[in-house]
Amino acid sequence: MYVQKTSVTQPNFLASAKFTSFTYQVSDAGVLANAQGRKIVPAGTVYPANDATAIGLLLNDIDVTTGPQPGAVLVEAWVLEARLPVAPAAAAKTALAGKIKFKTGV
Repeated sequence: MYVQKTSVTQPNFLASAKFTSFTYQVSDAGVLANAQGRKIVPAGTVYPANDATAIGLLLNDIDVTTGPQPGAVLVEAWVLEARLPVAPAAAAKTALAGKIKFKTGV
């Protein structure tokens, strides 16, 4: 049996220990494979898209290599905006207003 050890670095973008998340199906559409051939949607990604349809942020990295997968989506939380993988668009921030609170200082 061959065991491969891998490590993952995931910056902590939560600004508070209190948050609410629900499970949603994370799509594999448009996700590019990394150097290892895996399609990973990073934690902190605006879900389902970085626009006015936003309902939350992914809590964890989601591997969608084999197709859409369930994932935890933050629907209420304080987050450190500077640590997100991609800055939320203005339309996404408007859609998330009152649910996701962005803290700008670290």
